[in-house]
Amino acid sequence: GQLRYAVPEELEHGAFVANLGEDLGLDVSTLSARRFRIVSRAGARQHLEVNLENGILFVNERIDREEVCEAGGTCLLHLQLLVESPLELYRVEVEVLDINDHAPTFPWQEYVLEVAESAVLGARFPLESAQDPDVGTNSVHTYRLSPNGYFSLEVQTRSDASKFAELVLERALDREQQRAHRVLLTALDGGVPERSGTAHILVTVLDANDNVPAFDQPSYGVSLPEDAAAGTLVIQLNATDLDEGPNGEIEYSFSGHAPPRVRELFHIEPRSGQVLLKGPLDYERAHLHELYVQAKDRGPSAVAVHCRVLVHLLDVNDNAPEVTLTSVSTPVQEDAPPGTVIAVISVLDRDSGDNGRVSCEVSPDVPFELRSSFRNYYTLVTTQALDREVVPEYNVSITARDMGSPALLTRSTLTVPVSDVNDNAPRFLQPSYSVYVMENNAPGASICSVSALDPDCQQNAYLSYSIADGHIHGMPVGTYVSINSDSGHMYALRSLDYEQIRSFQIQVQAQDAGFPPLSANVTVHIFVLDQNDNAPVIVSPMPRNGSVATELVPRSARPGYLVGTVSAVDADAGLNSRLSYQLLQATDFTLFSVAPETGELRTLRSFLEQDATRQQLVVQVRDGGQPALSATVSLLLSVVETMPQTLSDFSEFSLPPEASSSSPLTLYLLVSLGSISFTFLLAILILTAIRCRGERRSRQGDSCSPPPCHCCPGSRPSSDGLKTSNLTAQPPTGTSAATCLDVPAGGPPGYCYKVCLGPESAQSDFMFLKPCSPPRNNEKDAGKLSQPGQHLQVSKQLKQPNTDWLPPSVQRPALKRYQTGHCGERVEGGCGDGEGACADRVR
Repeated sequence: GQLRYAVPEELEHGAFVANLGEDLGLDVSTLSARRFRIVSRAGARQHLEVNLENGILFVNERIDREEVCEAGGTCLLHLQLLVESPLELYRVEVEVLDINDHAPTFPWQEYVLEVAESAVLGARFPLESAQDPDVGTNSVHTYRLSPNGYFSLEVQTRSDASKFAELVLERALDREQQRAHRVLLTALDGGVPERSGTAHILVTVLDANDNVPAFDQPSYGVSLPEDAAAGTLVIQLNATDLDEGPNGEIEYSFSGHAPPRVRELFHIEPRSGQVLLKGPLDYERAHLHELYVQAKDRGPSAVAVHCRVLVHLLDVNDNAPEVTLTSVSTPVQEDAPPGTVIAVISVLDRDSGDNGRVSCEVSPDVPFELRSSFRNYYTLVTTQALDREVVPEYNVSITARDMGSPALLTRSTLTVPVSDVNDNAPRFLQPSYSVYVMENNAPGASICSVSALDPDCQQNAYLSYSIADGHIHGMPVGTYVSINSDSGHMYALRSLDYEQIRSFQIQVQAQDAGFPPLSANVTVHIFVLDQNDNAPVIVSPMPRNGSVATELVPRSARPGYLVGTVSAVDADAGLNSRLSYQLLQATDFTLFSVAPETGELRTLRSFLEQDATRQQLVVQVRDGGQPALSATVSLLLSVVETMPQTLSDFSEFSLPPEASSSSPLTLYLLVSLGSISFTFLLAILILTAIRCRGERRSRQGDSCSPPPCHCCPGSRPSSDGLKTSNLTAQPPTGTSAATCLDVPAGGPPGYCYKVCLGPESAQSDFMFLKPCSPPRNNEKDAGKLSQPGQHLQVSKQLKQPNTDWLPPSVQRPALKRYQTGHCGERVEGGCGDGEGACADRVR
């Protein structure tokens, strides 16, 4: 709706006008928050203002009605009130009431009026009018004339309700009696208190000039376009005088009370009576000008006559529309719903009619439109959802076009920035990261950098990086790596060891600072690269008690004989763990060689008599790294005629648990050893049977019948011989019983052999026993050798194969085996002397 108030002019600053908050039904406490204000054109004076604390409209600066409204009539101030949240627009009209603050004034303080003495009674002489800027009752209301004996005063009213005075001759003049008369003219207004202005009139009595000029008509009307150029003829006035000579020559001029504005715009030719345009016209300022022209002859006692010329201006489309942009909600959030008000736009065209009728539109390529709220008032609203990441700012072109011919238009651009909303999560530049770090890195060194982008802006695009909680080999991931929360640089917190951990992965999170915050994760795979930081470790042979590893080599060994295998392991990987073997030092380089790949130590030739019986070798194991690392082992080889039944240093080692896995090689070793043992047992049994049979035949043909060997089955003891030894093999608890056989020797009598075999053992033991011959003469107590019924307990625990370590498949060491040899022991006994054979222990 529209409110209207009235306020007197000339009020002091702060004077009360109206309580807008109460009249509009607004909550006074929210006026400031809702930005309640008066919208005015740029450059316009702000006569009135609103107090946001109480909603009262008050006078901001003194209002002079005569200055604000140059033209007469009602003086109105049009106010547009705007309040936000929600947007509301109100129109208020304030009428400025005139007060009697101006007194009537005359153009001159003294007038000279020439009156012919021949003037008839009742003759009227118009006087200069007084001017009062006030309107209504405060303007000139009446005139008074000081008392005199010749003249009276009559007050006339013009068509515009203005008053002017005419001096009426009441008594005949006689120049010879009195040449001049002085009267005082007083102009009074109708205000309270009454104000007045005076002018002195000097009436000079002239000789007779009894005809006055006369206009064709008392009032003229003319129309003139407002864009008429200076010098344009407005009207040609014509007045006539019946007198002749100077008394009939007429001069034209503006009357004394013509306003200054008229004198600035128009000019009148004194002799021709042409009214010419002098200054620029403006229909919007004043569409009507009233000209008062007087004409008088040049004769004595000339009397001036007056006429009125009304100049009506025709409007021309000379004013382009004015666009006033009042921003309300800028910047606008990108998630603002369609229909959100962005700005209030007012348009104004000072022209009239079609020239002042304005249409307003925006460019079609923006998501905004104009909606008309009041006449010449529009609101700019959104038509669709906005996306700051696509268009961060809009330049909205607003075009206002009038209906004139030709039409005038005004374009104004409103910049609408779009504020960001946290609607985009960060995005890493890669779906995942693979990082390769050399082991033994320095703690705190940078290993990689991750980066993410967020299309949002300001704090919504500020990213911080962090590592998700987790564990690596039971330890928190934060003890391994850290990340710079600002730059995304990742650092290793500890020195990595390829032999302990070869790879791991972590989750890195990038989170923006928006509300609510959005985040994204990426997986970083960290691969530890091997460095040749582990030297080979010799695992076989292992020296005993810190001394040099020793090994026995039979002198009868042929070329290619496997002395043993040097085995080593390297904790590195790849080329860094590829081992090669070489003979670094040797007593005789022509006697032994080492296989570069497997480490097998073999003889190159047969032993000669001049070869040393103790050969010292140094074998070096070198890996394939850069630079290469190596280890050496010293070997002491003893060349012997026969091999004792002892284990060599080559077999006394164990590998780490991972090397003793359940490989098929273990099964193959067990089967091979079992087969060899069974074959050897079968051969021994056959050999024993043949020897016993040959011995029985030899005893039958011998005169010195020695007692039979009690080792042989089925033999009986004699009174002179020893009792048959009852030899038994008692297996240990939990193992299978061993098979024990007494086998007669094929050589001289009196030698016995006992073979003890374990059916599940991976080794066969052929044990040599003392001969069972009776004591010789020089032996004191032969009975101590063997008592009747004495049982010789032979308990041999079966040995299982050593599976603590199996060589890697790359090296494939040869199976340890021991060569058989011959040992002899001469024994004197009743069965005769002879050479005995001892069975080899086969493993």
